Amino acid sequence: MSNGTNKYYPTFWQAANLIVIYIFIQTLVDLPLAIYDYNHGTDWLYQPWLKIPVFLGSTLIILSLGYFYSGLPFKQVFSVKQFNVLTIPAMIITFAGLQYFLNEINIHFERILPPPGWFMELFARLFNTDLGVWGGILRIVIIAPIVEEIIFRGLIMSGFSRIYHPVFAIFFSALLFALFHLNPWQFAAAFSLGLVLGWIRIRTGSVLACIAGHAIHNGLVFLSVYYFNDLKGIGILKSGVISNYLIHLLIFIAGIALLWYFSQEKSPQNKINR
Repeated sequence: MSNGTNKYYPTFWQAANLIVIYIFIQTLVDLPLAIYDYNHGTDWLYQPWLKIPVFLGSTLIILSLGYFYSGLPFKQVFSVKQFNVLTIPAMIITFAGLQYFLNEINIHFERILPPPGWFMELFARLFNTDLGVWGGILRIVIIAPIVEEIIFRGLIMSGFSRIYHPVFAIFFSALLFALFHLNPWQFAAAFSLGLVLGWIRIRTGSVLACIAGHAIHNGLVFLSVYYFNDLKGIGILKSGVISNYLIHLLIFIAGIALLWYFSQEKSPQNKINR
């Protein structure tokens, strides 16, 4: 599993510590505000002028810590190299096929463990902001992919790809990414997304490609939620239909094949330095 050296940062547990610190910093502000809102019927927790500085501040702290301890050049930790633009349509196909299966998993999981009211309210708040639909797009499709990919497929994968075999690097980063969401109802989707994005990171060596893929995935989720009533009647999207499983499996496989082809290394410089 290991490449024979642990000099690179972070290892799995070091990355886990970073994520815990990241969540803790945000909780120091969020928890008191949540308690105050609950007792006084206010809405301070969701005020942008409070949330944005806390979010950006905690993110910068984590990225700075990780970069400092890595001891590596900036471009190696946060690889923003160019990638083949044809991987974008390939990612659209891949995540379109994957989305159906993630929806099916969520449907069956929620039957076993129904999400509580507070979670559904929190989930709804992600899509409905004071800025309307564009606020939801900004948060879900733009900000979240950029920040999360810089952390997980940038900072964390820069260490994992040097310490562990690619299979374990992808698996560990996906596991931390899923645990980072802090609820079982998003675990399957986050873990599956993390596996695909980790593979894209290894294949392309580019965090930019991962940001694009994450944005595509979140965009599809946003559309499926926002246009749920319009989409649920479409035959190819109906839940529990055997033929739909096969169709979306073929779509997913086709997307993965195209991703593999378009992300082939053209030169040794495109590879992630180990």
